[in-house]
Parts: sequence; structure tokens; C-alpha cells
Amino acid sequence: MNILFRADSSSQIGTGHIMRDLVLAKKYEKKKHNIIFASRELEGNINSKIDEAQYKRLVLKTENIKELNRIIKEQNIDMIVIDHYGIDFSFEKKLKKANPSLKIFVLDDTYERHYCDTLLNHNISADKKRYKGLVPNSCKLKCGKKYTLLREEFIKEKKKKRKRNDTKIKTIFIAMGGADHSNINIDILKVLSKFKNIKVNLVTTRANKNLKELEAYCQNKKWIILHINSNKIAKLMAKSDFAIVTPSVTINEVYYLGLPMIAVKTADNQLDMYKYLKKKKISLLKKFDRNKLRTYINKIV
Repeated sequence: MNILFRADSSSQIGTGHIMRDLVLAKKYEKKKHNIIFASRELEGNINSKIDEAQYKRLVLKTENIKELNRIIKEQNIDMIVIDHYGIDFSFEKKLKKANPSLKIFVLDDTYERHYCDTLLNHNISADKKRYKGLVPNSCKLKCGKKYTLLREEFIKEKKKKRKRNDTKIKTIFIAMGGADHSNINIDILKVLSKFKNIKVNLVTTRANKNLKELEAYCQNKKWIILHINSNKIAKLMAKSDFAIVTPSVTINEVYYLGLPMIAVKTADNQLDMYKYLKKKKISLLKKFDRNKLRTYINKIV
């Protein structure tokens, strides 16, 4: 079966779509399916990750349905995996009309209306019932932690069952998204600078528009280790005492490893996960608040 993944990454979009699609692609690859990606070359993209995984990658020049439809026909695509907030019900319906035998698999985490054969919401907060009336009756729904897309590195770290650090120095894992749209990494570090006996592993990517500013701030601060485009996220997370993250797909990984956390909401599409964590009594910030963050850190440290 020929499977086409349609997703983008950029400084504006972020990196999460491509990263989770690569996990899903690996699952299909193991079943001997042929994997192809169709992505745009947007500023701050991580398309190199697709190349590293050795998947065929086609460059889209537009968001136009005609261009995507041409690729579907030229590549004899049997199923398209759509992970893109810009592609909606109308777009999907037109694709299906143009290609009646095409299977449409959609990734969704904001409970939007979709015209698809399969819908995956892999967040631990996902509620299957909320899709009633939003997808065709024939649509197969895959929702919740049973379907969470986790990279192999997290599964390996979970099996190691590391002991928590008993030393006075507390290790903190920080991830405000690969692109850090809200530009709050430095604000968080400034709060942490008031604490003694801490070590910080902060992860980000080249998609971060504020990277130079962040690198400058971290320079000569021995308590901060800045990791750019790291392939050891699971190991860094597993070695930490607690995490400061956004209520995004990263929460799935933190939750899986059983790591205490503080979540800072930075985007509207994180609202569902935010509400879920609130019910679970997790330390949360609806928006960055220096004093509240300091209070939460004090409780943990």
C-alpha cells in the first residue's frame, strides 16, 4: 500500500506534526507499506527529519488541492494521512470525490469536523464521544492513550526503570515546543535562576526564531544545558526530577514516563489537554505567570 503523509513544519506551525507522523510512518513501514511525505519548504521547517528517516519526500509549492491531487494520482496513493490544521472537512470531501477509492486518515486534537475513514486523536485527554456528528458514521475512531504515538526511545527508557535522583541538585527538563512561539524560555529560566542546587536541560530546535537570543542567555550559565535538535529527548526527560512543558503532545511523553510536571499553556490548540490536566490536579498556568511558576517550583524543589 502506498501511503502519503501530508504535514508541514515551520517556526510558525511548530515541529510536532512531523515528529508524530514519523512515529506513525514507522509503524506502517514495519508492515511493509511504502511511505511518502508531501510537505512545504517553510521557514524553520524540520523536513531534514523526514530525510533522516529515509522516506521519499515531495515538495509542495502551494496549499492547493489540485497540486496534492496530482501527487495522489502520480504516486498511486492508496491512503493519505492528513495532519494539518489548514486542511478541513470541505478539502477532504473534495479529495474523496476526486479519488473514491482513496482512504483518508486524519490526525486531530481539537475536535474539528472531518470527512475521513479513520480519525486518530492520540492525546491522553482524547474523548471519543466528542466526535459524534463531526465525522461520518462509518469513520473508525482511535482515541486516547491506547493509541498514543510514542517514539521507540521513550519505550526503551520506560523499561530501564530509573531511580529518582536523591541528591540535593534537582534536574529540570524544559520544553516549550520546538518553535517556542510564545518566546518564554528565557522568562522561565529567569525564574529558575533564583533557585539554588538546580540543573536545567532545555530542549529546542532550529525552528525557534528566538534561538540566538536564547543561546546568548544560556552562555556561561553552567546550570543550563541547551539541547538543539536533540535525538535524546527521552533520556533527558527520564533523568530529570520534574518537567516544565506546554500542555501539548509532549504531555503524552511526560505522562508515559511518570514524570512530575508543571504545564504552561501557550496556544489555543492546547486547551483540551489543559482542561484534562486541570481535572487531574496537575500544576498548571493558563498563561505565563512569574509568581505562580515560582510557587509551583518551590513546592517541588
